[in-house]
Amino acid sequence: MEAYTDFAEVYDTFMDNVPYEKWADFIAKRLAQAGIRDGLVLELGCGTGTLTQLLSGRGYEMIGVDRSEEMLAVASQKAAQEGLDILYLQQEMQSFELYGTVRAVVCICDSLNYLLEEEQILETFRLVNNYLDPGGLFILDFNTVYKYETVLGDTTIAENREDCAFIWENFYDPQDGINEYDLTVFVRERDGREEGEEEGGLFRRFSETHCQKGYEAAQIVRLIEESGLGVEDMLDADTLGPVTETSERIYCIAREQEK
Repeated sequence: MEAYTDFAEVYDTFMDNVPYEKWADFIAKRLAQAGIRDGLVLELGCGTGTLTQLLSGRGYEMIGVDRSEEMLAVASQKAAQEGLDILYLQQEMQSFELYGTVRAVVCICDSLNYLLEEEQILETFRLVNNYLDPGGLFILDFNTVYKYETVLGDTTIAENREDCAFIWENFYDPQDGINEYDLTVFVRERDGREEGEEEGGLFRRFSETHCQKGYEAAQIVRLIEESGLGVEDMLDADTLGPVTETSERIYCIAREQEK
C-alpha cells in the first residue's frame, strides 16, 4: 500500500512527541536573521500541516506541498478549525509548481529522505532555486546514513495507545542504503457510536510500507551547489552544534544566489 494513506488519520496521534514547536522556533529565528519576517513561505512534504500552521501563526503566508491526498485532507481540516488561510497543493517535491516565487522554502522532518535517488533530490533543489526570491532562504533537514545504519537499522518499534497501536519494523539494506519499514497500525472502530459513548472492542488493522534513504552531509552540499544554491550553514539538528560522525539528523541552510 502507498505510504501515508490510512496512516494519515492517526499520524498526529503517534507524532505527538515530535518537537514541532522547537522546529518552528528554529526556522523562524533563522528566517528573521536573514531578514525574512513575513511573506510567502513554502513547506515541502508538509504532511498533516502542523509545522505549516505553526509558521502561519508566526506571521508567514504559508503554502504546503505534499504527495499524499489523505495527509493534505487532515491538514486542510486542521487549518480550517484554526481559522488559518493556508494553500495546500498535492504535488511531488521533485516536480512541484507554483504561480510565483516565495521568500523561503522549508523541508523538515526527514521528508527529503523519501527521495531515493540523487537525481530526484537535485531536481527538487533546482525547483527550490527557481522559485526562491533573490536572496531567499532554503532550510531543510535529513536523516544520515549513520542513523539508518546504526540507530534504526533492523530494529522493531511498537507503541500502544488507548484507541490505536502500531508496530514499526525496520529493514536496512547496506548495499543501496535504503531503510524499508513496514508499518502495521491498529485503530479502534467506533461502531457507529456517538461522540462520548463507550467505544467497542474491535480494531481495524492496516499496513503500509515506507522507504527512506540516508544521505551524507557532503552529498547534500554537492547537490545544493549543483542546483545553483549556496550553502550557508550545516548543523546537528539535535544539538544545534557542529555536524559530527554520529549526527543522526542534520539541518542545512542554503541561500538563493541572486540568479
